[in-house]
Amino acid sequence: MRIEWVAKRRGQSNVTQMYYARQGLLTEEMHYVAQRENLPVELIKDEVARGRMIIPANINHTNLEPMCIGIASKCKVNANIGASPNSSNLDEELEKVNLAVKYGADTVMDLSTGGGNLDEIRSAIINASPVPIGTVPVYQTLESVHGKVENLTADDFLHIIEKHAQQGVDYQTIHAGILIEHLPLVRNRLTGIVSRGGGILAKWMLHHHKQNPLYTHFDDIIEIFKKYDVSFSLGDSLRPGCTHDASDQAQLAELKTLGQLTRRAWEHDVQVMVEGPGHVPMDQIEFNVKKQMEECSEAPFYVLGPLVTDIAPGYDHITSAIGAALAGWYGTAMLCYVTPKEHLGLPDAEDVRNGLIAYKIAAHAADIARHRPGARDRDDQLSIARYNFDWNRQFELSLDPERAREYHDETLPADIYKTAEFCSMCGPKFCPMQTKVDADALTELEKFLAKEPAHQG
Repeated sequence: MRIEWVAKRRGQSNVTQMYYARQGLLTEEMHYVAQRENLPVELIKDEVARGRMIIPANINHTNLEPMCIGIASKCKVNANIGASPNSSNLDEELEKVNLAVKYGADTVMDLSTGGGNLDEIRSAIINASPVPIGTVPVYQTLESVHGKVENLTADDFLHIIEKHAQQGVDYQTIHAGILIEHLPLVRNRLTGIVSRGGGILAKWMLHHHKQNPLYTHFDDIIEIFKKYDVSFSLGDSLRPGCTHDASDQAQLAELKTLGQLTRRAWEHDVQVMVEGPGHVPMDQIEFNVKKQMEECSEAPFYVLGPLVTDIAPGYDHITSAIGAALAGWYGTAMLCYVTPKEHLGLPDAEDVRNGLIAYKIAAHAADIARHRPGARDRDDQLSIARYNFDWNRQFELSLDPERAREYHDETLPADIYKTAEFCSMCGPKFCPMQTKVDADALTELEKFLAKEPAHQG
């Protein structure tokens, strides 16, 4: 779809959606996004120009179906996948991509650190994906020096960042906000630095006693991103790894730097979203969202979770979806899913499914709470189908139709029960929705109540 769209832009010094929006030009991607979101295309253009919305769309990802991330649009969900040296392979990762798209992931991040040729894995994922692909280039940078952090150079980082851009990656997590002066601020944390990329850069700075090379070479990264239209996803290297560490000095110091970097990228018309925590108690989530908007000039916020408690390994798709729904309600633009395997191991296909559905629920709940036009239409349709005992219609409208049908059919599998006016919970005699109250009966009741004095009990 995008081959003809991007052909005329190749060779230009800046091909970003923000550049065109600020020139007052409506791209094909903006038109496509406006149709998907049921929003005016001029609004899409204005939000992209302002920096409150991004359209992650690398010119080399031509099979992409463009989407947007921003507070003016529906709350989005990202699914993380990726092979590791200990588990998974290319075929498994492609299965996860297909499953993620099937269950509604708006973007997919390839966090592969091993398990095969990383360039081959990434290319296959991009070619298979109609949704934007994000990466964390520092992982492959470390792999390129055989895991020896102290051997990394700025050129190593820039080489891998450009390689990802050339392959068609739509957004990259760049850990440029963690500065050498921030490191002493983690001293009183329970869990220190839990960001994998942040940990790598912290170790490099501690070894060399030099400033973060992604910070000192930020303008070089900007130039790469302008050529391919790669969006920044500014990484929160000092995100809290437990609720004890939430909203501390280290996190907020980095956030201020991320705001400065956001505005530097905008000076060159490069799109930016900002990553956020992590592990945050419910009473601090609104503060975190509002603080990000303040520090980062309302650039789209993209949060992992946040997990609202730390005591549920194996169920962290639930502890985090609670926080994600609240974060979405307060204005977060995209939620990064957490699977049941978080903190425990590499997720498999079923974990991807469970994590995604939990987060699609959270994002949809946030859209309803934000009073998005039409957000509740599907809920109302399903409620009508439920009241009418239209089981097949209920399945069809479900976020996970296969799971809904599977659970219903565990006890009542025969086709006759697809039209039965009960389920196995209440049985045929105790379902309250069998009590149909017609309009005439209600009219008669209202007349009676108008004549009679108020009744007690």
